Amino acid sequence: GGRVMKNVTGYDLVKLMAGSWGTLGVLTEVALKVLPAVEAEETLVIEGLAPEQAVAVMSAAMSTPYDVSGAAHLGGDAPRTCVRLEGFGDSVAYRAKQLSAELGRFGAVSLAGAGSAALWQQIRDLAPFHGAEGDVWKISVKPSDGPAVVARLGGAPVVMDWAGGLVWALMPQGTNLRPLLGGIAGHATLVRGGPDTHARLGTFHPEAPGVAALSTGLRRRFDPRGLFNPGLMSAGKEA
Repeated sequence: GGRVMKNVTGYDLVKLMAGSWGTLGVLTEVALKVLPAVEAEETLVIEGLAPEQAVAVMSAAMSTPYDVSGAAHLGGDAPRTCVRLEGFGDSVAYRAKQLSAELGRFGAVSLAGAGSAALWQQIRDLAPFHGAEGDVWKISVKPSDGPAVVARLGGAPVVMDWAGGLVWALMPQGTNLRPLLGGIAGHATLVRGGPDTHARLGTFHPEAPGVAALSTGLRRRFDPRGLFNPGLMSAGKEA
């Protein structure tokens, strides 16, 4: 029976501007909602899993009532599948014990302990790619499609986050990754690459014709003079 303030008139400018990469205007003021830092965290680690097994582990963990706050997989010669729990100390300890028992069917479960925060910093910063030559791609798909994406990359170094729905890939310089993903719904963004590669492939995944027309119309209305990052979202020459 409470009063409701509806906010459905016109564009949702907050989300529209935040997702426009500076092509619609300039944000002059930003308000952030912050929460207290967690009291404790723990990360469950299973080593040696293939991407398919890793996604099965992460999916199983996310389906439990133990309030998982992170699920990622570091590929490479020594793959690690990581599941994070956060909260009050006693709660984290209890949930870690219960979840370890749940995931034990997938392999030996170890606890990162004091190294948990550093582990997630490595995942956040894509530490396996540091100092390595190549282009960095961000691929967003359904978590269940994550292993199929990895399989099509020909053994390229990968980091999977969002329980498999976000795949970071390190590809040889100049590689057009997008054709390799044909038939898999999602999008691939070129995050790190040379200027020539960005010009040839485009930074962002090519939009469907209807969406591209809407995007172009919005930019014309918000930025009729073409001042704000013109061409940033344009399709590359090979799109």
